[in-house]
Amino acid sequence: MATTQLSLQILRPLPAASQTCGRQSYGFQSRNSAIRTRKNLKWALRLSLVDQNQPQSQSRGVDVKQLVDFLYDDLPHLFDDQGIDRTAYDERVKFRDPITKHDSISGYLFNITLLKNLFRPQFFLHWVKQTGTYEITTRWTMVMKFMLLPWKPELVFTGTSIMGINPQTGKFSSHLDFWDSIGNNNYFSLEGLWNVVKQLRIYKTPDLETPRYQILKRTANYEVRKYSPFIVVEANGDKLSGSNGFNDVTGYIFGKNSTMEKIPMTTPVFTQATDAGFLPNPNQETISIRRVEGGIAAVDKFSGKPTEAIVYQKEKALRSCLLKDGLKPKMGCLLARYNDPGRTWEFIMRNEVLIWLEEFSLE
Repeated sequence: MATTQLSLQILRPLPAASQTCGRQSYGFQSRNSAIRTRKNLKWALRLSLVDQNQPQSQSRGVDVKQLVDFLYDDLPHLFDDQGIDRTAYDERVKFRDPITKHDSISGYLFNITLLKNLFRPQFFLHWVKQTGTYEITTRWTMVMKFMLLPWKPELVFTGTSIMGINPQTGKFSSHLDFWDSIGNNNYFSLEGLWNVVKQLRIYKTPDLETPRYQILKRTANYEVRKYSPFIVVEANGDKLSGSNGFNDVTGYIFGKNSTMEKIPMTTPVFTQATDAGFLPNPNQETISIRRVEGGIAAVDKFSGKPTEAIVYQKEKALRSCLLKDGLKPKMGCLLARYNDPGRTWEFIMRNEVLIWLEEFSLE
């Protein structure tokens, strides 16, 4: 029988990297990402107000590199009090995403203000690069909470923006968003609307400390996250979703250790299937302390009671998706359980299956 370990993270995670990724890279390229960008390129250019093949003599000598550097500095202010610099955009700038469109800078800024008030968005810029004569592409992650619903659901969008430059003014004349989680990015996309609605469901996440991570990419089937290092306390068990070892771990948390010290409770509980001097030593040989170095993981979130059969089904489906997308999953998986099963309704439980990746790139 394969061994499993029941792991509960109990210390504050180590300091995370800056929220804005800047010019970071993560290693392995997903073929689908590059293919989707190429497929959408023609549509983006059709919507742009500029002709990418326009002779250079008709332009004002646009310094595209300077605009790339400008976006690195300006876009992180998209949803803060400073805001973006509206003078960098044509008055008739064309904005499109799968469910929204505006044809003026006023409409564009109104959309930003609406998102700020309804969703409290966090925007993370990964990279900016020139992809055409008068075209710049950005890659980003946006995490939002819908404030009008009592449970304040978290909505996550990742993707690219293709920004056309007007060679006559040197300003941005179009901004076209493409989401990683859908195939039809044309306006108005019912697939895009349904993608939003699905994220409004209730998940109960306890108000406890959790391992720090940043969402790099969200597809239709999984998220790719970059985890910072964290510390876990472990006990051996015989099932991925079972309770063996749980009492040993919680006993350690509540003072059964060498200093009789209670440890602050955190979430989730990790269970791992496989073929530190800040913590007091455990009193039982069944308990061990381990540092998890973090890394890049693919994650599938689901609700309900995480039975053995369901967890292995989720793991199998996730691994299949990763291989189909050209990624390299490592052996084994983690089950993350965020809720006390005795005090939480099954339909709002938050569970996650995690598979570590060999390498990953947002290029």
